[in-house]
Amino acid sequence: MLFVAFIGLWTILVFRAAWIQLIPNARLEALKRRQFETTITLGHRRGDILDRNGNELAASATAWSLFADPKLIRDPKKVSRQLAEIFHPSRRTYEQKRIAKVIYERIRGGKKRFVWIERQMELRDKLAIQKLKIKGLGFIDEPKRVYPNEKLMANVLGFVGQEGRGLEGLELRLNETLSGARKEVAFQKDARGRPLLMNGQLFTEAPDGASIQLTIDRDLQFFVERELHEAIVEHEASAATAIVLDAQTSEILAMATLPTFNANEGGKAKPEHRRNRAITDMFEPGSTMKTFVMAAAIERKMIEPNTKVFGENGSYKIGKRIIREADTKHNFGWITATEALAYSSNVGSTKIAQIVGEQELRQTYLRFGFGEQSGVDLPGEARGVLLPLPWRDHLLANVSFGHGISATALQVANAYASLANGGWLKRPYILKSIRDPETGTITEGKPKSIRRVLGDEAASKVRLMLSATTIGEGTGTNARVPGFPVAGKTGTAQRVLENGRGYEAGAYISSFAGFLPANEPKFVIFVSLDRPQKNYYGGAVAAPVFSRIARFAVSRAGLSPVLISAKNVIASDAAFKARNPKAEALAWRAERGLAAEEVQSTHVPFADIANTAIASFNDLVKPEDTSGSVVPDVLGLSLREAMESLGSNGISWRSVSPRGQGFVTKQSLPPGSRWVESKGRKIDLELTFTP
Repeated sequence: MLFVAFIGLWTILVFRAAWIQLIPNARLEALKRRQFETTITLGHRRGDILDRNGNELAASATAWSLFADPKLIRDPKKVSRQLAEIFHPSRRTYEQKRIAKVIYERIRGGKKRFVWIERQMELRDKLAIQKLKIKGLGFIDEPKRVYPNEKLMANVLGFVGQEGRGLEGLELRLNETLSGARKEVAFQKDARGRPLLMNGQLFTEAPDGASIQLTIDRDLQFFVERELHEAIVEHEASAATAIVLDAQTSEILAMATLPTFNANEGGKAKPEHRRNRAITDMFEPGSTMKTFVMAAAIERKMIEPNTKVFGENGSYKIGKRIIREADTKHNFGWITATEALAYSSNVGSTKIAQIVGEQELRQTYLRFGFGEQSGVDLPGEARGVLLPLPWRDHLLANVSFGHGISATALQVANAYASLANGGWLKRPYILKSIRDPETGTITEGKPKSIRRVLGDEAASKVRLMLSATTIGEGTGTNARVPGFPVAGKTGTAQRVLENGRGYEAGAYISSFAGFLPANEPKFVIFVSLDRPQKNYYGGAVAAPVFSRIARFAVSRAGLSPVLISAKNVIASDAAFKARNPKAEALAWRAERGLAAEEVQSTHVPFADIANTAIASFNDLVKPEDTSGSVVPDVLGLSLREAMESLGSNGISWRSVSPRGQGFVTKQSLPPGSRWVESKGRKIDLELTFTP
């Protein structure tokens, strides 16, 4: 019976052993892996980031990471002190003690058989540790992200954390593309839990990520950042932003924001220094928005560049509020729409906005891309703020000159690009191509049109009007570039309080947005300075920076100087020629009045090659001489305003209502009607006033 019992027991044991050995068991398999294997996730070699010319902006270099098996380290305190001396070789014993304490807490014992000591070490540190021959320490090869240009476009590139993941900028947005597949490495332990490594080091090959080529020009980017830095110092500003776009495709050639940080030490930088202000920060654009008010009116054929508006002598009352000009020198009477834009007239912009109407103006802003993301391939882009209708009268006025609306620098720059390229709003982009590391396939970024915002003729007229800003007494004369016509607009806006309603006392954002050459735009440039102290007008602060950046851009592109004339400043459409029969003759004389060597030189001052040609340009934008022949529109004007308007046109008048009180509700001859002087007698106009 005992024999049979032993035979039965052994039979059961044999069958059980066979079952365990031959039949898969998930629980036992997991137990085996936990006891005899350990797995760690290794960093991979991220793909390079290059500029449009193949220059490295971000690359990956070999680094070494130190790990330890705490149970194999015999004297944790001594090892901690030795490692601290290597990691912090200075004589500051306080820092060494602090580092030693951190290391000791990791290796003094416990259940863990694998702990990281230091990630992505330099080669010199690795060699120093190897000389110590400490049992229980080992190394693993890991790629380390390196930014060879340090601070250059750090806000755009972002940076990578110790775990190899992008934390800001392009590194974050394209993390999956740049990193490729992450790799987990398993290595075995012996019966006592000791890692089975050869010579204390584990070599492995992680898959490479894709390489990215950007539309950025590194040299242009460097120049832009240098100019912004000098402008901040000169004007004692707190921050600055600049963007350079290809005028025809909206490729981002440069995007800079200051202050910035060293991308190699991104984790130590302040959060406010890491963000890309060009797409994340919203601000009230100020007078740069007046351009789009003019565009709305011209596209709908409500005005022409030489249409006259009454400037109210610098003070225009709307409800309980009064709209004033920023500069008392610009307290105008009758001025053309072009002059209103060139001199940045708040009253002129308000009156044209009233002609357009709130619904049409808001729709125009939306079509130009305000109030929505542009779709740029960068993270953190803000939408901006465009308030819903209805707008109160004073809000319509404020929005017409860039207050009561917020936008990003990229939105403003891209909206000006749509004027430069003939009326198409395009998606700005920074990715030129992506190269797959395994197949070598290259995927190229291409321009993408979002929608048509202006017709060719309207865009041509607006470009003409913007060109007037940089000639004569326009507000943007400091933006001139020798040998090249510049079109653009200044902006000076009060700074909105960051934590509350209202505006920050004495704080402004000064900007300039424009493009060149005005006749065949190649570059769109936007520049803004935040809180400049010595001067805050956009024409004095931002326009000179625009000029210097523009000079470098056209020089680097190898563009030849442009002969300024009516023929190339404005599109040669039949409508303009019909209204200006002298334009061709003036342009002909201007072109032949310049010596050949003046045209060929790349250093001829703007005024020297443009003086005679500007006469034809000014002839296109000044109003027709209608004094004494056309009855002006005085409906809705007060007695004083009607007297000024009629007096400037040489028209006598008499009032039908008592003492001319109230506002003009009726005039005996309709606005625009013509009359002819007879024997020196002028027209007798009857006006009806209603209180």
